[in-house]
Amino acid sequence: MRILRSIPPIPLASGVVTTVFGALFVAVTIGCQSARSTTTPPSAARTAPGSPAPDWKAVDAAMGRPGVAQPGDVQRYNFPRGDLHVVVSDQSGDVTLRPTMALGGWIAMHGTGAGNSVMAMGDIVLTESELPAVMSRLQQGGVEQTAVHHHVMRETPRVLYMHVSAHGDAVKIAETVRSAIALTNAPATTPAPSSSAAAPGIDLDTSSVATALGYTGRTNGGVYQVSTPRPETIRERGMVVPGSMGLGTAMNFQPTGGGRAAITGDFVLLATEVNPVIRALRGAGIEVTSLHNHMLNDEPRLFFMHFWAIGDAVVLARGLRSALDSTAQRAR
Repeated sequence: MRILRSIPPIPLASGVVTTVFGALFVAVTIGCQSARSTTTPPSAARTAPGSPAPDWKAVDAAMGRPGVAQPGDVQRYNFPRGDLHVVVSDQSGDVTLRPTMALGGWIAMHGTGAGNSVMAMGDIVLTESELPAVMSRLQQGGVEQTAVHHHVMRETPRVLYMHVSAHGDAVKIAETVRSAIALTNAPATTPAPSSSAAAPGIDLDTSSVATALGYTGRTNGGVYQVSTPRPETIRERGMVVPGSMGLGTAMNFQPTGGGRAAITGDFVLLATEVNPVIRALRGAGIEVTSLHNHMLNDEPRLFFMHFWAIGDAVVLARGLRSALDSTAQRAR
């Protein structure tokens, strides 16, 4: 549900909480993935020096919305499902999901160095009734599926997440994606707010949450989003995949009042990390809602574990930190 994913996380110095200001982009996530971002070593992520970059203006026109530049020479297009009113039932109280919490579809593109050729990956948020037609239209245009699954539980209406992959001409891929999105009720893009406009506040002690996590994030659409990168270089079909194409652990906090929050997101894990993270999350009272892959030919093989809980935001952040400590992480 990534949701974010975006701005690389900034490690916290001892006892110091750092504030992040970054480029605004239309809401995402993880699905959660909405807000996901990581950074791959620049020498590995970028196209070869002197190679022509894709014509992003032409891609923007074909996609029908502006892209947002991401680390690693990635262009990202967001499709938030602001049209959906999704309620998650929980014994602590029902929660209406914000688009930036778990309803942010996206497509990211990275140039291969051969003119307008790109590798593309993404996560499209769909209702059950929308899924068949969207899948068929994407297949007709050469955009393939790598996973279809849920991210949260006990939600109404049911929401599914379709992960996609494509290689080829960026404009043709964008035209295919745009025509597929047109088969849904996803709203058209809206102009980005002025950079001079003050960001709306959030009813959450984000400084304490960041301290508990050991990473700081940013507020986006009423949700506090934090992303942490993996240290490995990830390849798909032999090509390096920049981390900003959905390869960072995403943790989203939606305030529910009184210092409490609903949390969701997904951990990006190696096989050996899966069960230690499950034990850490369950020990902290955090539900594991889904475990699956997002890619077909990734090296090393990655697993994506989605989670959910409602409670004191700082206590939950400590639980997430214990799970993070069970994974390989970049030095903070």
